[in-house]
Amino acid sequence: MLGCGNVGAAFVQLVERQAPSIEARTGLRLEVAQVAVRNLSAQRSVQLADGVLTRDAHAMVTDPSIDLVVEVIGGIEPARELITTALRHGKPVVTANKELLANVGTELFAVADEVGADLLFEAAVAGGIPVVRALRESLRGEPIVRVLGIINGTTNFILTKMTEEGTDYAVALAEAQALGFAERDPTADVEGFDAGAKAAIIATIAFGSKVVAGDVYHEGISRVSAHDIAMATRLGYVVKLLGIAEADPATGDIAVRVHPTLVPKHHPLASVRESYNAVFVEGEAVGSLMFYGRGAGGNPTASAVLGDVIDAAVNLANGTHGSLGTFGRAKIRPIDETSAEYLLSMEVADQPGVLHAVTGVFARHGVSIRAAEQEGNAPDARLVFITHEAKESAMQATVRELRDLDVVRKVGSLLRVLGGG
Repeated sequence: MLGCGNVGAAFVQLVERQAPSIEARTGLRLEVAQVAVRNLSAQRSVQLADGVLTRDAHAMVTDPSIDLVVEVIGGIEPARELITTALRHGKPVVTANKELLANVGTELFAVADEVGADLLFEAAVAGGIPVVRALRESLRGEPIVRVLGIINGTTNFILTKMTEEGTDYAVALAEAQALGFAERDPTADVEGFDAGAKAAIIATIAFGSKVVAGDVYHEGISRVSAHDIAMATRLGYVVKLLGIAEADPATGDIAVRVHPTLVPKHHPLASVRESYNAVFVEGEAVGSLMFYGRGAGGNPTASAVLGDVIDAAVNLANGTHGSLGTFGRAKIRPIDETSAEYLLSMEVADQPGVLHAVTGVFARHGVSIRAAEQEGNAPDARLVFITHEAKESAMQATVRELRDLDVVRKVGSLLRVLGGG
């Protein structure tokens, strides 16, 4: 095993508990033979036998007595080099490394296929929820149209607190940090980078095309206000940070994005609370499926790792491996060319002609208004608009012109509305 943090320690304990039942069902006995770490003397939450810990990761992954490698160190290097070396020495690899797979995953999949060894990664996306296995096995013949979901527990916890308790973003974030749901530096979570890496992996597997983290549009929740949450609630929506991957059957374009989204209260994703994750898969033949559960944490993630280890061990014993096949070149549709419904609020001067001036801006950019209302009166008048489906570029142009309008004091958050639910 490469690394022994929260997930690694939980995995070791799970193997110890489950080894007898796994052996009874498969005929294979799992044993954690070596664990490579940077610091041998660091305090750990699991007891390891003498001689199990080592600092020489390269020697471990090339050791002929080691059958299979589990990577839980994270990051791109040295994980990429060590995984590649292990595969080229005929060892299946199980990884939980979303950053690695979202950037060089297809490169590693090709190496695994070349040498005929498994590279499995269920734990890299949505923790203990078996969405990767579903996409790569059960739904392999399904024409997937869209995959969307709540794939970051930290942001879902924060948004749940803001929705249910009316707290401000900063207060909800502080509580998430105090409970261990958010890191001291929460940027990767709250700005959508963590979810973006997972969305890239999901898109790659769902659509059979190489999608990397840099192809994903990111917009986090740090600018979502208590007023935005309250306004969404009043209008029948819940604000969620969604990862969305869509394929256009007509053009082959793939659009992958992460942003706060207004989810209708009747949609299954609206009821996903606190640190739970859920992934919604839409296919042409199967219709809609939802996978729900704990998307992070040592034990759920370790469970996903162990499931992959058992598959890889059985395949190794039988002289087989699971192939992901080849990946085409993705034609990425930029965010400006995507379409959605939008909710936009703005503070305006309470005077005659304001509504006409504002709606004229929408009209000039071809954005049709579905609903409009006014909140409050002078000096705190606020207009709220929900649009029909419009192109992102047209909506952004509308926002830019509204900011320059004399009667508009402040343009609020631009929130996309989930359609097709």
